[in-house]
Amino acid sequence: MQLVVARIGRAHGVKGEVTVEVRTDEPELRLAPGAVLATDPAAAGPLTIETGRVHSGRLLLRFAGVADRTAAEALRNTLLIAEVDPEELPEEEDEYYDHQLMDLDVVTADGVEVGRITEISHLPSQDLFIVERPDGSEVMIPFVSEIVAEIDLEEQRAVITPPPGLIDDRAEIVSSRDESSQNESSQDEPSQDGPSRGESGDAS
Repeated sequence: MQLVVARIGRAHGVKGEVTVEVRTDEPELRLAPGAVLATDPAAAGPLTIETGRVHSGRLLLRFAGVADRTAAEALRNTLLIAEVDPEELPEEEDEYYDHQLMDLDVVTADGVEVGRITEISHLPSQDLFIVERPDGSEVMIPFVSEIVAEIDLEEQRAVITPPPGLIDDRAEIVSSRDESSQNESSQDEPSQDGPSRGESGDAS
């Protein structure tokens, strides 16, 4: 199975190094010196990692045969692809490869359908599930233990306990406005629902 493990960024310095956007939880394994990676576009590779180092919090790689800034800049935006055994599992019990999480059904602890995981976004602070909802909209779910209660690979589902407003806060808005209207002595017209954060797919 082929998995995208990084995207090449801009050139760094004049000796062929490039910055990379890491897309794997195991860069020390997938992006180690000596690793041979396929590329997208395919014509740019395969690329063999010659050296790797961290500079100012960013991973820098140098590839065999890429000796100057011009050659490095030509690789910008190229995806690096590793061949991974689909049966391979991470060393830690609570860790998962992206391909294991893709297409899992996402449901709340009380069984309400949320959607399907279509993408895993690896941010510096945390990982995010990009979940496509039944109506086609998207919602971002932080992959943290406080929110993702269970990953069940056999049942192909992720069970979440979202805080108020993460998925859809419309019900709370309606409820609060109903309570407000009951406390008013008179009201000429009912209030209108405004746009909710859940509809835009943003996590609060």
